[in-house]
Amino acid sequence: MTEQALHTSARLYLCTDARTDRGDFEDFVDAAYAGGVDIIQLRDKGIEAAEELELLEVLEAAARRHGRLWSVNDRADIASLAGAPVLHIGQKDLPLASARKFLGDDAVIGLSTHSPEQIDAAIAASARPGGLDYFCVGPVWATPTKPGRAAVGLGLIRYAAAGTVGSPPLPWFAIGGIDMGNVEQVVAAGARRIVVVRAITDADDPAGAAKSLLEALDAA
Repeated sequence: MTEQALHTSARLYLCTDARTDRGDFEDFVDAAYAGGVDIIQLRDKGIEAAEELELLEVLEAAARRHGRLWSVNDRADIASLAGAPVLHIGQKDLPLASARKFLGDDAVIGLSTHSPEQIDAAIAASARPGGLDYFCVGPVWATPTKPGRAAVGLGLIRYAAAGTVGSPPLPWFAIGGIDMGNVEQVVAAGARRIVVVRAITDADDPAGAAKSLLEALDAA
């Protein structure tokens, strides 16, 4: 299956830091993929570029073992050097057209959105050649991984669910403070794909946590 096809079927997206304090990055990403995570993004502002590239080699190997995807956060140059299949950018990061110059048309590129206007713009950008491949909506709830970013609430999830039409519709993920205690609310609001952080990174059993989250999505 191609990377483009894989990303359209992805439902569970994990963002993790380098787990420097635990020293178990390889074991952790293996467990997360084994539990059913579709995409893992390395997002760690505290590491240098050389270390990030080394960790991305570990992540790539794990993704290949499980037939899944891996992602780079923000840095199109790092994504290009690492040969990443997925790049995720924010509203203030490198523009989509510039990121395409680094990665070409085959890479999957996603964008964070935080308002109805940004969702509309993301959907419009997907229709252009070399356009956007997916977007994220959030943070649904306030989260320490995005300090200072106001929660958007479930209303924006409902807006995204109502506005993503087409055949097939542009994939999108709800993100921000999602865990087993509230995932049912996100699903009820219309999300069918989610991004999580602490729900898996803080779990004693990452594979089990991933399986439980997928079960909640399956119940939709």
